[in-house]
Amino acid sequence: MNVAMWGKAVRVIPRVTKDEWDALDIVSRWLIATRSAVLVMTFNASAIAGLLALRDGAFHLLPWLMVTVGLLFAHATNNLINDFTDHIKGVDKDNYFRSQYGPQPLEHGLLTRGQLMMYIAVTGAVAMAAGLYLVATRGEATLTLLALGAFFVLFYTWPLKYIGMGEVAVILVWGPLMVGGGYYVITGGVNADVILASLPCALAATTVLFGKHTDKLDADAAKGIRTMPVLLGEKNARLATIGMVVLQYLLTLYLVLNGYLSGLMLVVFFAAPWAWRAIQVYRSERPAAPPPEYPPGIWPLWYAALSFQHTRRFGMLFLLGLILDVIARGVGLVG
Repeated sequence: MNVAMWGKAVRVIPRVTKDEWDALDIVSRWLIATRSAVLVMTFNASAIAGLLALRDGAFHLLPWLMVTVGLLFAHATNNLINDFTDHIKGVDKDNYFRSQYGPQPLEHGLLTRGQLMMYIAVTGAVAMAAGLYLVATRGEATLTLLALGAFFVLFYTWPLKYIGMGEVAVILVWGPLMVGGGYYVITGGVNADVILASLPCALAATTVLFGKHTDKLDADAAKGIRTMPVLLGEKNARLATIGMVVLQYLLTLYLVLNGYLSGLMLVVFFAAPWAWRAIQVYRSERPAAPPPEYPPGIWPLWYAALSFQHTRRFGMLFLLGLILDVIARGVGLVG
């Protein structure tokens, strides 16, 4: 076991050589191949659903655990399918963007097609098993949620990403589907405020995708991948991302003002300095090369790196605010 690599793989996307890969244990390989560093956004969604259920007095531990396992493994399956599909379609060939910022298991020779298919099958089976358990124990409506999740896992990479719907899918999945659907599975009901509360972190996750797709806009356009930034154009894509960053805070503020969330949620504004830093970067065109002070190992990510920094902080602070909200309600400090 290489516990140090486990920790590294959930913080960043490590770049490894074939010799280093061959020396790793299976858990480390799985964490790297699934790009587990970005799974934190999915855990945040599940945690938000659980905390909202807890503050409403309707939390059930086992359903929440199964929701969390199902969502994490579904996201991991999607990442694996994404790499497999892009390899088959030739998207990641010739040192394409995806191959530069982290290991692409097939392009870099870390896995064979058969091995990656086995990763997909096992990871997807875990996700499906968790989903079927929830269908069996939480009612037939959960089957609809499972079917929607399976649709986005299978068809995000193609055709949704190719027709400018990938970014829309992320908002729907990380918001109403993960948080709203998770809340429904845990509690047996859902309301409009829960759906609204799902959107700030869903928008945060979408800014990371918008940033990545803006970073590689020219490469995607050349390969016929019409992501939303390709359709909008570089400048409009940057402005749209700025709008989503601002909207995260406005939605949180609205939920506080309408009384659904307590003022403790305003702790998210401690992420504002990173939001401002990201906004300043998005106001300008992407440089042709990284500036001298740019941290090594991140380029060619530029907009996406800033979005990811802000998203992690905003997501953690959103969770902290909810935890404080639950505690304050529990001891009667807020109603």
